[in-house]
Amino acid sequence: MKTDDFSFDLPEELIAQFPPERRGESRLLVLDRETGARRHAFVRDLADFVEPGTLMVFNDSRVRKARIYGEALDSGARVEFLLLRRRGPAEWEASCTKMKRQKPGRRYRFPEGVEAEIVGAEGEGGRDATRAIRFSPPIDEEYLERVGHIPLPPYIKREDAASDSERYQTVYAREAGSAACPTAGLHFTDEILASLDAKGVERAYVTLHVGLGTFLPVRAERIEEHAMHEEEYTVSEETARAVARAKAEGRPVLAVGTTSVRTLESAWREEGDSGPAGLRAGSGGTRIFIYPGYRFRAADRLFTNFHTPKSTLLMLVSAFAGRESVLGAYEEAVRERYRFFSYGDAMLIR
Repeated sequence: MKTDDFSFDLPEELIAQFPPERRGESRLLVLDRETGARRHAFVRDLADFVEPGTLMVFNDSRVRKARIYGEALDSGARVEFLLLRRRGPAEWEASCTKMKRQKPGRRYRFPEGVEAEIVGAEGEGGRDATRAIRFSPPIDEEYLERVGHIPLPPYIKREDAASDSERYQTVYAREAGSAACPTAGLHFTDEILASLDAKGVERAYVTLHVGLGTFLPVRAERIEEHAMHEEEYTVSEETARAVARAKAEGRPVLAVGTTSVRTLESAWREEGDSGPAGLRAGSGGTRIFIYPGYRFRAADRLFTNFHTPKSTLLMLVSAFAGRESVLGAYEEAVRERYRFFSYGDAMLIR
């Protein structure tokens, strides 16, 4: 299957540069994946479209202020680093600007007297390359809260503002570790969650720390040739039991966001030597790449944002609801002037 099969025309002015004035006021396109029928509503009305007894699964990963700026000691150049994950007490995996110049042995100065050195390189100078950087003294989450910046995606053409610290974070975020927000969750407010509770909807949580694997574009001509970066996830015993109960009772599992889908599908085990089929509790790493032809085992419904052309996220949604149906819904969303991407509007696929 060709990457170009997942392209669509999107006017630049529909790419949301700011969140809506009030959280939860975004528009909602409801897509029936069996018939292709579409309805227009608002996220605040979500409970009207979710059956009682549905189990909704949310990703509770918290975005860290993972973008930091250092000064190269040999030239004085300002270099931007995006910290992807901790590799040890003082070492992090990171992407950075002007990647080819950031070679092992190069040293940098950061705020508050912190220095660092590149100690490893993966992928050479390509756009999906990473570097291992060691800080002295080691840095922690408190340091990043003081000096770091919210890692807004590159299609948001502005610097992060103080308000992004709250708006580019879900209201239920708990476990710090993401370099990008699981953005479907940005729509939810305490009031919307309460309306779902009142409808008899059950909630559960997983954790997937969003890294390069989620938001890197597909550059291969054929999607089967694309390789995902590894991301870390955790499924609790409580969530595994909740999914098992829902499946046994014939109740739908509604994944909030593509990261929740990827976690559920990564942690699913088929029946075999390790026991019966079902969601397995525990932690692990995943490189799962879901595209048309994939058979979903855990997720029955999907709440998600509108995604970038040719992205792995659009391919996942197309696998869930059918490429033609999804692209047709996207064309209608463009005609109706929906807002796209992280701070944009949402879809419910059922």
